Amino acid sequence: MNTKITDVTIIEIPRVHDERGLLAVIEKETIPFKIERVYYLYDVPSDAFRGGHAHKKLYQLIIPLSGSFNVLLKDGKESKTVYLNKPHKGLLIVPGIWREIDNFSSGCVCLVLASSVYNEDDYIRDFNEFLAFKKV
Repeated sequence: MNTKITDVTIIEIPRVHDERGLLAVIEKETIPFKIERVYYLYDVPSDAFRGGHAHKKLYQLIIPLSGSFNVLLKDGKESKTVYLNKPHKGLLIVPGIWREIDNFSSGCVCLVLASSVYNEDDYIRDFNEFLAFKKV
């Protein structure tokens, strides 16, 4: 699989503002996949580590609804860390990208929108297997 770090992008989630506050809207035009699964992480200790895997086919949009966290991304050749702390900006992770999430702030809520239901066969949980999958 030839996906790269540069294929991972920040998606701006449209916002509506009035005197009552902000409203963020995610519609089918906002993200480039059909949402089949939604889950969220919360009450994660600040020293905890999540992720530590890649997906063969799954797309995900990761949104910090509250608080902040880091997402370490690897494509087999390059890596970068993305700091997420704005609820109107989501990180679109394409298939074939290793991700690790850490540095959770107190009260953090991390929302994940996924392109398919849970399928263990889609996961690559060993980094050496990931490198073989990427043919690195």
